Amino acid sequence: MTRFLARRIAFGAIVLWVVVTVVFILYFVAPNDPARLIAGRLANAQTLAAVRHNLGLDQPVIVQYGRYLSRLLHGNLGYSYVGGEPVTTIIGQDLPVTASLAVGGALIWLVIGVASGVLAARHPRTLADRSVTAFALFFYSMPTFLLGELFLLVFFFELHRLGFNFFTVTGYISLTQDPAEWARHLILPWFTIALVTASIYSRLTRGSMLDVLGEDYIRTARAKGLSERRVIYRHGLRAALTPVLTEFGIDVGTLLGGVIVTENVFGLPGLGNQILTSITREDLPVIIALVILASTFIVVANIIVDALYAVLDPRVRLT
Repeated sequence: MTRFLARRIAFGAIVLWVVVTVVFILYFVAPNDPARLIAGRLANAQTLAAVRHNLGLDQPVIVQYGRYLSRLLHGNLGYSYVGGEPVTTIIGQDLPVTASLAVGGALIWLVIGVASGVLAARHPRTLADRSVTAFALFFYSMPTFLLGELFLLVFFFELHRLGFNFFTVTGYISLTQDPAEWARHLILPWFTIALVTASIYSRLTRGSMLDVLGEDYIRTARAKGLSERRVIYRHGLRAALTPVLTEFGIDVGTLLGGVIVTENVFGLPGLGNQILTSITREDLPVIIALVILASTFIVVANIIVDALYAVLDPRVRLT
């Protein structure tokens, strides 16, 4: 197990190095002029030269690359070209919003998706199975932005017009400040993400459960007289969750990188909103940091998923 994790961590570090290098090539070697972005379009040649010198852009590319890696290893992500604020400060302000949205939505879609998938697998080709299939197809074909707008229309505008003011979308309240208000402000964004994504997990869980329930060891467990509940949840579900766990790790890592559509629909000041703002302003240090951060989340999530395989399925051995 230790050797396996060491290999996976080493491989993850190589992947991150490749990502960091590609980002450097795209944003530092490709034709662009960060000095012009900082100094403004009306800056003279002397001002541009001074800005390039301060940024180290007048140094050879290999020297810039070495300094770039050194800053990353020391946690220095640079400064925003627009406001001059440290990029770590910007990310520190926005990350709790995206993390709250991603974790809450992930828990909801995991519960809905796995529960509905198990229900459909236990009763194949019945009304329950067809209902779960219809649910999955409906929400899978629903664009996230459209579902979010429908939630705003029905649960916010229409209910507010009728005097029911439980649902709100007025910004973000910190969990440490008021846990109840934190959840109330995020419940609509959570279900916007969860219902669209749960459809994937429902079909994935159903297919995996049907495969597992046809295995010899499941028939043996039933022949020994074990209860159906124990056969399903103790023996079948654990093995069936392996592909679900793989998908879950990728999805959560991607979500933490920024839930762009949902954050913009509900006006949440998270990483997704910051990505769009930085692209519009051509704020390269912030864009670079967010790309690297999203890649790191995905790599770490996949390492954790690989380590959990053996916990869920005893047949898996990590060597």
